[in-house]
Amino acid sequence: MAASTPPSWTTGTVPNSFAALPAGRLGTLGGQLMRLLNRAQQREIAQLLGPLDGLDVLEVGPGPGVLLGMLARTARHVTGVEPSREMRALAIRAHAGAIAAHRLDVRAGDAAATGLPDAAVDLVVSVNTVAIWPDLDAGVAELRRVLRPDGRLVLSWHGGERPARTARALVLREELLHRIEDALRARFRDVRRTLTRRCTVFEARDTAG
Repeated sequence: MAASTPPSWTTGTVPNSFAALPAGRLGTLGGQLMRLLNRAQQREIAQLLGPLDGLDVLEVGPGPGVLLGMLARTARHVTGVEPSREMRALAIRAHAGAIAAHRLDVRAGDAAATGLPDAAVDLVVSVNTVAIWPDLDAGVAELRRVLRPDGRLVLSWHGGERPARTARALVLREELLHRIEDALRARFRDVRRTLTRRCTVFEARDTAG
């Protein structure tokens, strides 16, 4: 892990280079493992999102790209913004066809610096990244900026009704879950927390309807 990597807002420590922010050969191995361990959570989020026909979608921190593929099945266009070079390489390799067809784009960036213009997407989704962002408020502000009017933000983290055994140590304390809600309410009118089987999900929109 590079010395310049900032600590996460939840722990004050630098994310590890195996699974949290994969880097090097160990990170590539971690990304390959994530394809297996996180697939159930990503399927739950894809189901929660519903049909994406005609929508432009941004996924923050797609890792090896499992959810990217699910999103690209129905969305008009999907952009994946990923800080890890190793994870970008895995995602690009996995979705070369969709990239060649201009339905999918994978680029460098993170929650606080997506590189997208204002009001660029209808939906932003991120699975298992929000707790390792360096700056929660900066991330939420950036994702609000790139959303179109009445756009939807969906942030998911390990938890849910029955957390996977391998993820139980990662479940956030209630005070940290409230901190995420507060950050979202500072930028969105409608904020809701729901549970799937393995995910704690925050949904935010800029309309009260």
